[in-house]
Amino acid sequence: MAARSHALRDYVLRRLMLMVPTLLGITFLVFLLCQFVPGGPIDQMKMQIAGGGEMGEGGGSGNMARASSIDIPEEDLETLKKYYGFDKPILVRYANYLGKLALMDLGDSFRYMQPVESLIASRFPVSIYFGLIAFLLTYVTCIPLGIVKALKHKTRFDNVTSVVIFLGYAIPGYALGAVLLTLFAVQRDWFPLAGFESQGFEDLSFFGKIGDRIHHTTLPVICYAIHLFAFMTILTKNSLMENMSADYVKTALAKGMTWPRAVFGHALRNSLIPIATSFGNNISLILTGSLLIERVFGIPGMGLLFFEAITARDYPVVMGYIFISSALLLIGNLLSDLCVAGADPRVRFGE
Repeated sequence: MAARSHALRDYVLRRLMLMVPTLLGITFLVFLLCQFVPGGPIDQMKMQIAGGGEMGEGGGSGNMARASSIDIPEEDLETLKKYYGFDKPILVRYANYLGKLALMDLGDSFRYMQPVESLIASRFPVSIYFGLIAFLLTYVTCIPLGIVKALKHKTRFDNVTSVVIFLGYAIPGYALGAVLLTLFAVQRDWFPLAGFESQGFEDLSFFGKIGDRIHHTTLPVICYAIHLFAFMTILTKNSLMENMSADYVKTALAKGMTWPRAVFGHALRNSLIPIATSFGNNISLILTGSLLIERVFGIPGMGLLFFEAITARDYPVVMGYIFISSALLLIGNLLSDLCVAGADPRVRFGE
């Protein structure tokens, strides 16, 4: 037991150390890409002078062409480059970025003129709220449903639920969101069109706030969870069916073990290993928000912030979002491995 705990500790430390060069490679590639994409803060300023607004507000290639023809005095241009740090070589700028990153300083947003970490901190709880609700609802329902579908394979229940599940797997969440908004928000006015809470939310009673939050949560959570729910249900069913037909289950039945005990005592545990493999990844992806779903529903979360940062060429926010989402993904991979080790005692760390 002690040897396994030491091996686990060493394994976690190695994985954490490997995350550092991985994050460095990701941040360098994204930083390099941002330097060569047109539409930075100086180009944005030129577009505003040209009357084109921001990139995400009607500024297209025509406005970019007009902006490129505007001449800013050389002294003013040098001042702007110095202010934004564009007067230094790329490697020096990247080294400065890493120095700030080591101090947990993600820089300042070009668009909002606020620290990036403050912007992300204000949006992160919203994405956590929607993501965790969708995550919990998915795992609470998809695992029992997958078990029942495996036990009732090729019955009417299995066939009907499979049609619904495959439709959910095939339809993107943002497309489903547009359909749900059209049916239940525009045509029937059962749900709000956008937002996280209604006007006058603070004046509502405690139960009124809960009802208003549920009112704004229902449709986005369905879109958040639909693809993951379909995938996890299919994975649970297929994994359990594979294990129910395995030789060790047949051997257990031949020795007199009852069918329920063989299924739920042996086959089901091994069937949870593929689910454990994806557990950490699902957490990391959900916590960073869904860009298109939050855009469709106007949810002020991480995904919408990233979308606005891309359209406005707000590079510090883009870098901050990608850094955090990459770190969460790497941590999620580690959690997945630990979950597999917990579900499968045959796994040995360091081997």
